[in-house]
Amino acid sequence: MSSGSSNLYSDQGLVIPTYRAGRARPDGTLAPVGYFAGRGEWTHPEGVLMVAEVTSHDSGTRRRDHDDQRVAYATAGIPVHLLVDRDTDSLLVHSEPDGDTYRLCRSYKYGETVAPPSPVGITLDTEKLKDYAG
Repeated sequence: MSSGSSNLYSDQGLVIPTYRAGRARPDGTLAPVGYFAGRGEWTHPEGVLMVAEVTSHDSGTRRRDHDDQRVAYATAGIPVHLLVDRDTDSLLVHSEPDGDTYRLCRSYKYGETVAPPSPVGITLDTEKLKDYAG
């Protein structure tokens, strides 16, 4: 997916000092086109617009996907954290990072149109996610 002057990068490594060994690899990272060029496998997230994660189906998923990653991304100042929650067939959009939390969280069901807040600048049609639910 790309939108205007931003692009969704998969598996880009981010330096997040408060997460695990100081490294995170989001499922998707929205950043300006070319932002990661020449920066190597691991880069600081200052220019990142949004990270996107999809919940896993393993024993540690609830704590890691809903808590640990959210806290780490907020602490890093990433403006928007989008979580696709496969257990509840919903998307959670966290925004306005403030310390180790996000001030706002909005939930959307699969099928709704999602317009994450600035600086993201894209609209997501989540209808197709229904095909993967269940």
